Amino acid sequence: MSSSAINSTNDKGQGASHASDSSVPGSVQEKAPKSVEDSLPDSVHNTGSNKDTGKVSHATGDSVVPKVLQEGLPEKVEKVVPNALHDTSGAKFSDGSVDKS
Repeated sequence: MSSSAINSTNDKGQGASHASDSSVPGSVQEKAPKSVEDSLPDSVHNTGSNKDTGKVSHATGDSVVPKVLQEGLPEKVEKVVPNALHDTSGAKFSDGSVDKS
């Protein structure tokens, strides 16, 4: 079997990992559709897609919230978590608002 056949993907992006860094086992990465890979937080499986999907942390300072949860939290939750726990002071949100705490 040629190396191009090993690295080929189907129309769902299965057959190759799309991550540059991942804690997901390689065999699972290769079987998962690209859409599934992109849905994981980049801190767990870095495909570089979080900036496009909105799964980003808005922390501008210290946070006791683990990075993987920060990336998975909806913005509206990040906005209401006290800055003593998850500092978003000065952060710009997708709706145009800025945390002025």
